Amino acid sequence: MEEQIIIEGNTPLTGEVNISGAKNSALVIIAAALLSKGDVYLDNVPNLTDILTIIKLLKYIGADVSFENNSCYINAKNINENVAPYELVSTMRASFFTLGPLLARFGEAKMPLPGGCAIGSRPVDIHLKGFKALGADVEIENGLAIVKADKLVGAKIYLDFPSVGATENILMAAAFAEGTSVIENVAREPEVVDLANFLNSMGARIIGAGTPTIIVEGVQNLGSTKYKIMPDRIEAGSFMIAGAASGGDIIVNHAEEKVLHSLISKMLEAGVKVNILSDDKIRVIGKNCHLKSVNLKTLPYPGFFTDLQSQMVALLARAEGTSIVHETVFENRFMYVDELNRMGADIRIESNFAIIKGVEKLSGAPVKATDLRAAAALAISAFLAEGETIITGLEHLDRGYESFTSKCSNLGANIRRVPMEKPLVKAK
Repeated sequence: MEEQIIIEGNTPLTGEVNISGAKNSALVIIAAALLSKGDVYLDNVPNLTDILTIIKLLKYIGADVSFENNSCYINAKNINENVAPYELVSTMRASFFTLGPLLARFGEAKMPLPGGCAIGSRPVDIHLKGFKALGADVEIENGLAIVKADKLVGAKIYLDFPSVGATENILMAAAFAEGTSVIENVAREPEVVDLANFLNSMGARIIGAGTPTIIVEGVQNLGSTKYKIMPDRIEAGSFMIAGAASGGDIIVNHAEEKVLHSLISKMLEAGVKVNILSDDKIRVIGKNCHLKSVNLKTLPYPGFFTDLQSQMVALLARAEGTSIVHETVFENRFMYVDELNRMGADIRIESNFAIIKGVEKLSGAPVKATDLRAAAALAISAFLAEGETIITGLEHLDRGYESFTSKCSNLGANIRRVPMEKPLVKAK
């Protein structure tokens, strides 16, 4: 049965919250396990619908996979299928991450093109250009990407844009290419570093992850490993913003300052108190803080994360003055703004800019999440709003936030998740 979250606002979040493993890291590392014919043990894997989908895909192509208590076991020795079904790829774009490993293992892979998604088109051209540079033939036929190579050969590759997905897919294919690959203008995100560290733990030879250039010395096979997924910096940032916006005082565990620097600098600029307690523990104090308007621009890492843009807008909706947020990564990332305005926010969209005039208060209302990060932004707005907010579209929330309701409840939020009554609101 479809569910909804009901939040009674005006309650500061206080206490400590533990951040789960990184969804964006776990998804690609699970796909990368296809490169090994040995046993792969992963720890700190978040229990999310996207994770269950990628596991279902691995099982479909013949891998032995088990997942329990945030631990995942994978053995891909006997995989026997190099074509992913459209039903799985269409529900989650990260399924496309299996294309590089399957190409490396079979010399041929077929993958339905994932198409667009709610926040933007996210074309896969850069992935395919990288495979071509490694010696693969690429054909698009009836919505299917068909990639073949008698032998992958190391090459010098320049990415037109530092795409995270393309960097990771090309990196996985290059791990088995004969000779050396030099990949330039790559994504520098921490999740790319996590993938490279995972591959190296199986015997890959990769240096430079986290810098604009990655060098890969190809190997013939990869072995067994035990590896722990990094903490989720987007979940950490979301709770940091929630604590500040609600006027609370929270400690976020497993939050690394070094990967959250762009967020922390903007929160400090907005008047929020942020204390770095240790390498992986951050305290955020919104109580008695005077929120001020700020301007920000989303950029590839280490710039301000597009995945925290909507949550930051929810915070700035109550800040004094006018804030301007420039979205440069995804063209449709402001779809949630109408929902925030329903709660009393004053936000105007002009092209890829959001102009946010701070208001004195927000009021609870029925709202619907339009994408994963918008779901978190709506919850943040609900925490600081007066009255009751009902959030639907939880299938988005469940893709990226493990145990969200219970974590918020443990911080003192008046929040409950219940079956959705229909009709939710009677027409007037």
